[in-house]
Amino acid sequence: MTKFILRGMAIAAVALASPTGAVELRISDVSHIHGVGFDGSVAGAVLLATHYGLYRALPDGAAMAVSTDTSDYMGFSPDPSDSSRLLASGHPGQGGNIGVILSTDGGVNWTRIADGVNGPVDFHAMTISRADPKVIYGLYDGIQVSRDGGVSWTLAGPVPGQVIDLAASASSPDRLYAGTVDGLLESKDASASWAPAGPAGVPATMVEATDDGSLYAFFAGAGLFHLSPNGKWEALASGFGERYLLHLSADPSDTSHLVAVNDQSAVLESHDGGETWAEFGK
Repeated sequence: MTKFILRGMAIAAVALASPTGAVELRISDVSHIHGVGFDGSVAGAVLLATHYGLYRALPDGAAMAVSTDTSDYMGFSPDPSDSSRLLASGHPGQGGNIGVILSTDGGVNWTRIADGVNGPVDFHAMTISRADPKVIYGLYDGIQVSRDGGVSWTLAGPVPGQVIDLAASASSPDRLYAGTVDGLLESKDASASWAPAGPAGVPATMVEATDDGSLYAFFAGAGLFHLSPNGKWEALASGFGERYLLHLSADPSDTSHLVAVNDQSAVLESHDGGETWAEFGK
């Protein structure tokens, strides 16, 4: 039976590797990764949001801390309109929740900009709309939404079951996808209501929208799939064994270039739109 690390429920044991005192380490030493995105400041690099802060992973296999902030970034989302602008949420090292924090310099410095509803929040999933980057969704006591870039938040709708991941569509700021234990769901009204968008009863462990209006989703036991803007599903890759993808990001400069993170915090890379994968930095 496939095991999952669900939001709020640690079902699979995760080995943690503290970077305390480390100036540089290998990508394979970075663990408990909660998010991934391409780095707009260093060519070919990707950002890894982790239990111990934000790391930059380089094509040569090296990784290093971006900031002295070692908070646990449970939620992480780069702004699709500005690569230097990042949003995150989670826990500070001393405990509690950090609310919503913003970096405008690629993750070096962070400012707390909101508590969220019933906060300070600890968003375990968050996503910025590609249709309107001022619209941001987060998962905490329901689905919360901000329509002013993260400064103010309202409850948009209930949580549709056991949510693993969220993705805001590029086609409309009110279209949202949720990867859940019971399958992939779609909302066209900012999470007020939901409908199935994939095979019923098959856990969708990852969902990610891209600028062209398409969607990537990972279905447990089946693999990675792509949903084109015309509504057609395409099977991409299934050779992941017992592993499953939790996070994925597309290169803004090359949509066929993808990076992903699996349930063992292995960082993977594809140069053909997700059909074949190899370890990043190898």
